[in-house]
Amino acid sequence: MLFAETIKLAVSSILSHKLRSFLTLLGVIFGVATVIVVVSLVEGFNAYVDEKIANIGTNAFSVQRFSIEDYSSVEVLNAARRRNKDVGVDDLKALAAAGGPIKDAGGKAGGIADVKFGDESLLNIQLKATTPNMEEIEKIESREGRYFINAEEESRKLVCFIGSEMAEKLFPKSDAIGQTIKIDGRSFLVIGVGKELGSAFGQSRDMYASIPLSTYLSIYGSRRSISISVASTSPDTYLEAIDAARTLMRVRRQLEPDEADNFGIVTPSAINELRDKIFGTIQVAAIGVTSISLIVGGIVIMNIMLVSVTERTKEIGIRKSMGARQSDILKQFLAESTTLALIGGSIGIVIAYLIAKTVAVLFSVPTELPLLWTVIAIGVSSSVGLISGVFPAWKAANLDPIVALRAD
Repeated sequence: MLFAETIKLAVSSILSHKLRSFLTLLGVIFGVATVIVVVSLVEGFNAYVDEKIANIGTNAFSVQRFSIEDYSSVEVLNAARRRNKDVGVDDLKALAAAGGPIKDAGGKAGGIADVKFGDESLLNIQLKATTPNMEEIEKIESREGRYFINAEEESRKLVCFIGSEMAEKLFPKSDAIGQTIKIDGRSFLVIGVGKELGSAFGQSRDMYASIPLSTYLSIYGSRRSISISVASTSPDTYLEAIDAARTLMRVRRQLEPDEADNFGIVTPSAINELRDKIFGTIQVAAIGVTSISLIVGGIVIMNIMLVSVTERTKEIGIRKSMGARQSDILKQFLAESTTLALIGGSIGIVIAYLIAKTVAVLFSVPTELPLLWTVIAIGVSSSVGLISGVFPAWKAANLDPIVALRAD
């Protein structure tokens, strides 16, 4: 029997019992859809971390009070709080002047603040504080105006750089540049508006106000820890820059060779390792749980195929009496079970794609549907159908044609 004819017979049999076929496929559909949705969310979040979070800057890493490892448990974090000292402006100046593999170092801090212009008030807005060179280190882009300059940092000027959404809310009909807004009751001159960044996980990334770090520390107090972004001279000197920064910080803190660091150095690779550890476990667990649906779906397909063999016993007998070989009957029922599962897997992928896109639009959660997992889902669903159809197909192929013809 030709392959095309086998598939045609399989599709014809499936379509002749549409409702039964659909109900049979529910396990496969839900299993595949759930796996693909979970993978889409995890892959989307991974891509977001790579682009927005782990991307500290060009050839850059962060020196701060805590390391990634300090967040591994509550006990470890509490111990780090007691052991680790604040990272301050003096550390920033020392790193910026270090030279060698270290090209530059910029500082940042922040919190939340209330912003007001005229009768319009914005509450609990992200307040950022940075040194001017963070524009280059973190590749901050301006839509209008400019970022801070060194003179404004040194003189603690009351100037600010605001997000595009904040500019649209405060100045819907006028230019933001040159306007004066109040941040926690103090007047700040708007000198620039940032390029639109969009949103992530339902939160806008364009509702912020940035002010010079020196201005922030003079207003909100200098007895606080800052984060320092350190840039290496090139990708080749990146690891050397990390070692130089660690050595400098240890010398400044007079740590003995056998003492652990009482500060943290955070790199994109460390963030990615933590991400892979957390979401890799979630992904494996989710796939393991949803695989139960595929197993159930396979069992249901096997039962329905056994019912189909019973219903079509006389048909099998007629075909065998007219010269059909055992291999022809075997191929027919295997093709039917495989096609059945393949249809279910395809429906599951379509449903998963629609769910992922809906979640992305409604909740601004990043999603990404990898081609590899789509192919894997198709392959797994087809395999479930093939394996589930082996016993029914074998049973059908080995029916005695005389006995089959006597069936009612």
